Amino acid sequence: MLGKIALILTIIGGINWGLVGIANFNLVNMLLGFAPLLERAVYIIVGLSAIYSAFDLTRNS
Repeated sequence: MLGKIALILTIIGGINWGLVGIANFNLVNMLLGFAPLLERAVYIIVGLSAIYSAFDLTRNS
């Protein structure tokens, strides 16, 4: 279950980075720019999810 949540968060982070690269549009900042600490927490959670997903991938290979 944790692996699926981490994968979903990593995909959301990837989509956000794609939007930044293609259209210079940061969805997380648009939604949470009024709360910088919450915005930062989202980035940290997505980053930790990516690390977890990477370890999960190597463990299951």
